[in-house]
Amino acid sequence: MGYTPLELERPLAIDRIYSVHYFEYGPDYAFVGESHDFWELVYADKGEVYVTAGDQEKLLKKGQMIFHEPGEFHNVRATGTGAPNIVIISFACDGPAMDFFRHRVVNVSDNERVLLARIVEMAGAAFSTPLDDPLTSHLTRREDAPFGCEQIIGVSLEYMLLGLVRRGDENPVSRPTSLIRERSQNEFLARVQQYLEANIQRRLTLSDICRDNLVGRSYLQKVFREKTGGGAMEYFGNLKIQKAKEMIRQGSHNFTEIAALLGYNSIHYFSRHFKKVTGMTPSEYASSVKVLARRGRGEE
Repeated sequence: MGYTPLELERPLAIDRIYSVHYFEYGPDYAFVGESHDFWELVYADKGEVYVTAGDQEKLLKKGQMIFHEPGEFHNVRATGTGAPNIVIISFACDGPAMDFFRHRVVNVSDNERVLLARIVEMAGAAFSTPLDDPLTSHLTRREDAPFGCEQIIGVSLEYMLLGLVRRGDENPVSRPTSLIRERSQNEFLARVQQYLEANIQRRLTLSDICRDNLVGRSYLQKVFREKTGGGAMEYFGNLKIQKAKEMIRQGSHNFTEIAALLGYNSIHYFSRHFKKVTGMTPSEYASSVKVLARRGRGEE
């Protein structure tokens, strides 16, 4: 008996991307704006920014994402009160299903945040083009890129867009037990993350974290490794560095003050840890932020 293949429907098919950015802006950053013939999404990973979409200006809050349709003028500027982190992805996608995203601002779920993180991670592995260069006009492939990175980017983006359309058109369904357990772990993780953020100035130990959150060491480490890819102390250390980067961009403290505010024993230990995590010294990072600000304003 002969089989007849069924060609799969792909209402949201992405075969081309133009850019993947992860920007860490200072509080006075402003991009002059542009328009182009492909889609672009902007996600506020940290802080808030003002976004112009056509003839409207909107405040994009942490955890929100806006879509710019082809031909729409758009720009972004910091609010002046914080140092935001922003993900920007531009891509080509045709078809009537994309009408859902016109003039659309969405609140991003945990699952969609994971997909965005995967896209940024794979872009860093697949392309040598810096993710923080606003003047990027083309992506350059790495010769040693891991297998399948570009396809993972496309599939992850498609899956996220499909999920957003489905979430917008359907009512929530009851969750199976495995998802209830997943939700419980996510809530626990969020609670501990909030605790770590609130105590970022302290020199916490693993015992401190377990005691203050009434949790066993093995469960704490299990959840953090499954959800973040590393242990709780590694997460806490990276959190300190992210805060240090934000304070450097804000420009309100010198390096010695930042080290003290974040609970480091000395400026030397702070500098070593900063370079271990970021690949740059604090001074090199501060210089790169100034270059990025000049480029965003169209200066040489």
